[in-house]
Amino acid sequence: MDKILTYDSIYEFNKDFGIETFHPLINIVDIATVLSVVIEGKHCFHFYEICLKDCNCGVIRYGRNTYDYQDGTLLFFAPRQIIDMEDSPEDTPKGWVLMFHPDLLRGTHLGSNMRNYTFFSYDVNEALHLSQQEREIVLNCFRNIEAELKHAMDSNSKELIVSNLELFLNYSKRFYERQFITRSHVQTDTLSRFEHILNRYFHSDLPKRQGLPTAKYCADKMNFSVDYLSDLLRKETGKSTSEHIQQHLIEAAKERLFNTQKTVSEVAYELGFEYPQYFSRLFKKRVGMTPGEYRVQA
Repeated sequence: MDKILTYDSIYEFNKDFGIETFHPLINIVDIATVLSVVIEGKHCFHFYEICLKDCNCGVIRYGRNTYDYQDGTLLFFAPRQIIDMEDSPEDTPKGWVLMFHPDLLRGTHLGSNMRNYTFFSYDVNEALHLSQQEREIVLNCFRNIEAELKHAMDSNSKELIVSNLELFLNYSKRFYERQFITRSHVQTDTLSRFEHILNRYFHSDLPKRQGLPTAKYCADKMNFSVDYLSDLLRKETGKSTSEHIQQHLIEAAKERLFNTQKTVSEVAYELGFEYPQYFSRLFKKRVGMTPGEYRVQA
């Protein structure tokens, strides 16, 4: 098994790479400073890392797949994720790395809302590709944070640093929403692929063997993270992954209820329900009548 190089703190990381520490919980560094001496292999950082890459400067794998990045790309890494780095001799590394420890956010508004920045869970082929204007906005946010780090610490320092960090993350949310629209050529068939997966699932014996399909099952089949798939579907259709699964489940149930030789319980078991009463409850909630009432009406 490959050895994993682990960094528990930003200070420890800075020390290993000869980077000056202005604040023990957050730092911004020139990516050339880091990648010019980076050790190839697997790394684990116990803090958030965001890389603004301005060239193809090596292969980065997050999970099982290679990161989808190009010039002007933001990569988001959550704490304790395993990142596999491979150097590239073809290009000089350019860009910036923003790193911050979860402890920086304790007791702040941003700390209580970090779960809303779901792109930290986008773990395969889901980097954020920036326009030139967006890149300038990101760089301005980075410059503001860096200026605060180099300013003499006072009672306002933490609030200003965290506020600028939150501003940057909010811009990133906006840019990701833009990407869901403008990069539609990359994922034009996302919804049809998703529906195909569900159709095949419900028209097989998988429900009886494995139960109801989950968001993770669908995301894995599409090589997406759960959060990315959910955010993408919401942007395209206004519905979550779970809502789509329930919709397909109800349609499959309606088809089976036409077969009057099967009891409602048998239909429920075929669809993956362990308890038929759960199926009846969900069906009535979505359709407005019980499975038995629907069968009679149909």
